[in-house]
Amino acid sequence: MNSQVTQELVEKYLDLTSRAKGKATPIHSDDTPEAKQLSDMMGMCDDYASDARHFMETGDLVRAFGAINYAHAWLDAAVRIGLLDGHGDDQLFTLPK
Repeated sequence: MNSQVTQELVEKYLDLTSRAKGKATPIHSDDTPEAKQLSDMMGMCDDYASDARHFMETGDLVRAFGAINYAHAWLDAAVRIGLLDGHGDDQLFTLPK
């Protein structure tokens, strides 16, 4: 088992989160309260992904890894609670039951 955070590992998760964000689609139309909630959640996802890239560029790979995992968690949460459609992809998302 590898227990080191490397730049390659962080890049792998940055790519995974980017692919997940590109695949998921909103379930509710733009003028609903759910769309506002989703917008807030996606803002958090984007902020954490940006933080991850910043930390990686400054060589702080542990914080970069943590931040990208937080970013992906926002996507997972949005799929899980029904704000985003994960299109059945249980490799990129924790799908609703």
